[in-house]
Amino acid sequence: MSKSLFDLTGKVALVTGATHGLGMAMAEGLGNAGAKLVITGHSSQEKLDNAVAALREKGHDAHGYLFNVTDEAVVNDMVPVIEQEQGPIDVLVNNAGIIRRVPLLEMELSEWNKVLETNLTGVMVMTRPVVRRMIERGAGKIINICSMMSELGRDSVSAYAAAKGGLKMLTQNMATEWARHNIQVNGIGPGYFATAQTAPIRVEGNPFNEFIIGRTPAGRWGNPEDLQGAAVFLSSKASDFVNGQVVYVDGGILATIGKPSNE
Repeated sequence: MSKSLFDLTGKVALVTGATHGLGMAMAEGLGNAGAKLVITGHSSQEKLDNAVAALREKGHDAHGYLFNVTDEAVVNDMVPVIEQEQGPIDVLVNNAGIIRRVPLLEMELSEWNKVLETNLTGVMVMTRPVVRRMIERGAGKIINICSMMSELGRDSVSAYAAAKGGLKMLTQNMATEWARHNIQVNGIGPGYFATAQTAPIRVEGNPFNEFIIGRTPAGRWGNPEDLQGAAVFLSSKASDFVNGQVVYVDGGILATIGKPSNE
């Protein structure tokens, strides 16, 4: 009985921005639980094809579609195509996102708009055509990838934090509107993870590396696989009465004020 609560066999899970990093790791976790995988990307067909091939090499039933989640017309056209070719979307993971590390007074308005368009508006654009079909079927799971910046600020990431803070509230409002249709909308807030993007700073002696390890009660960076359990839980029957929540997978950073450096 307990295993069946987390079984995604027969489910179709769509993960946006899943050609690498945390998105791919979450897709792998859903595939390990039995889901058919649909991943999206927009930077290049080659990168998308390589990601699909990597998932298939691990035994997953994976399929890729190239489009930008901020393009409403394209998204509205692609969702019916995906469902026709792969089956009804049972799980939508809104993972696609970007970050620009620029002090607020130096950021161009175009860059600000791009960050909010991708990380916040793109979630709305991607979700609406999917959820309309979920409502017709009377069931669905939506997971929005939030961030610790949904709760905390940090120098030079104001646009990202504004978008992720907004995404937390959008998650709650989506849940409020759609829970009556047996649709659960929740978020995952990753902490600091060991990915290709963070590799240059995850070296001994780097001040930021030492800061993260010292600031995190778990005493380490997260591994991408650490997100898989939360993703499977929020995609499965086990979370059928969980709605409007953000699960922070951060090694405990948000739970503590930290400790003096001389402890």
